Amino acid sequence: MPRRIVGAIRAATLCATFVATPTLARAQSPVTALRFGAMADPSGRTTKNVTILVHADTVLRVGTGTAMIPKGATIIDLRRYTAIPGLIDVHTHMTFVRDKANPLVNSARSRDSVIAAAATNLRRTLETGVTTVRDLGASNYADIGIRDAVNSGAMIGPRMFVAGYGLSNVTTPVTTPVTTPAVAGQPSLASRGRVRDTLEIKEAIQAQVDAGADWIKMYGSTGTYANVTGVQTFTDVEMRVAAETAHRLKRPIAIHSYGDSGGRAALRAGAESVEHPAGFDDATLAEWAKRGTMYVPTIDHNRFYAENAALLGYSREQVAGLDSFRLLNLETARRAHRAGVRFAMGSDAVYWMFGENTRELGWFVKAGMTPAQALATATTNGALLLGQPTKLGRIAPGFYADIVAVEGDPLRSINVILNGVRWVMKDGRVVVDKR
Repeated sequence: MPRRIVGAIRAATLCATFVATPTLARAQSPVTALRFGAMADPSGRTTKNVTILVHADTVLRVGTGTAMIPKGATIIDLRRYTAIPGLIDVHTHMTFVRDKANPLVNSARSRDSVIAAAATNLRRTLETGVTTVRDLGASNYADIGIRDAVNSGAMIGPRMFVAGYGLSNVTTPVTTPVTTPAVAGQPSLASRGRVRDTLEIKEAIQAQVDAGADWIKMYGSTGTYANVTGVQTFTDVEMRVAAETAHRLKRPIAIHSYGDSGGRAALRAGAESVEHPAGFDDATLAEWAKRGTMYVPTIDHNRFYAENAALLGYSREQVAGLDSFRLLNLETARRAHRAGVRFAMGSDAVYWMFGENTRELGWFVKAGMTPAQALATATTNGALLLGQPTKLGRIAPGFYADIVAVEGDPLRSINVILNGVRWVMKDGRVVVDKR
């Protein structure tokens, strides 16, 4: 990693209010015993008086009582709380940084400054109990730099699966040459995700893989705070080429689509997940349930935009569009749940929305899920989508020691997860302690 980037990462680590103090360090004992009043499983089962043995970054054993605790183990008494697995947010934008006190100015423009500023987003995400994220789109590969910094211990944050540049369609007149003009010392537009045809789609995907991306992200329709029309922007063939190319390079693909036609095209192209879509008919939902593609509705992020419209400079018309789409999004989620479509929890968090990542689960309960089903979207389903079903999403032997203590019973009220996180362990390290 270049020296200047390492310097930025070190600065971010020092400046963050959430630093590696002794309370965050690994226990000195080879085994740590966590004693909980109860443990809630995403299957809907609760176990009382639970002890979880952790060694390094892995769960060794889960049982009840104290007989299983080995001599010399460090014991952490969490019997006031219920244990749940570390949560998974499969749609974030860690590098989208803005200061709420000065929201219309984005001073963090360089790769180094974005990495440094993202430390706050990382910390706030951990405080919600989210210990793993899929980050879907960033400029200058800053997301890859952050992921690697977290993995090396230079930054404290959730485990990250990243996508580099998202692929977007560049609309050009037919008289414009199809070749991308070369600029000395600059990467091509395609390598930065700006593509015109299937050849450039392949080039762009190869560039993201070469840079170290774990996922491929494609913008298959319009859809932002300013435009919720959901007009399909890549053809069915182009989406299929993107999915085939990603899979040939052993990468999964997530396709953004606010609209129904783009969502159907993404589904039939073989995308692992479709982000945001709304308005599907019953036949499409039935097809979706059979295919097993994961649905990531991101209902709550439009609530965030609407509530912060004055700070962000959005017009009344834009707010009306956000509110209308959110209602359609919720109704589609309700019908999709009834149809048996599998969900994963994604917040689409940006700016100062980090720290509100899990509010999406409240919308899932409004859409008809039980609290246990909502918890599964942010644990076992998220782990399945990320290709980590034997390492993430459960508290069990051999899984990563990603464990969250909540106050209350999360299987009776989803608000326990939204508002009751008191303590978080990630990879066997205590990273949040609000007891």
